[in-house]
Amino acid sequence: MAIWKQHADLETLNAWSQRTLMRALDIRITELGDDYLRGTMPVDDRTRQPYGILHGGASVALAETLGSTAAMLCCEDGRAAVGLEINANHLRAVREGTVTGTARPIHIGRSTQVWEIRIENEAGESTCIARLTMAVVPGGTFALRK
Repeated sequence: MAIWKQHADLETLNAWSQRTLMRALDIRITELGDDYLRGTMPVDDRTRQPYGILHGGASVALAETLGSTAAMLCCEDGRAAVGLEINANHLRAVREGTVTGTARPIHIGRSTQVWEIRIENEAGESTCIARLTMAVVPGGTFALRK
């Protein structure tokens, strides 16, 4: 049984990223499962740090994108999810290719949600693990831009 309260297809989810950081970093939502959201980000000149490896901030941007999007999809009508805290452990350097993140819920409550986001390289090796805490608030102020 799916956890989602809002219904959106991949085209709609990716369209939300127009004119945002996600578009600049080429973050793409690629899969919406019953209890997870998955997306990718390239490791290239936009996402590398000066040492030639994936920037930790880019990994966090991917993690927060996936967790925040998933959290919004779990909100009842009239509610929205906003970030309270994110932490990340960087486990393995990535120099090229694409990383894939998967967001899964740890807790979906009335006022808070906690998400775990695992990021892997193309070989399926863990590169980063993040935990995102979201507040669930009245949603009128946080309507999506068109």
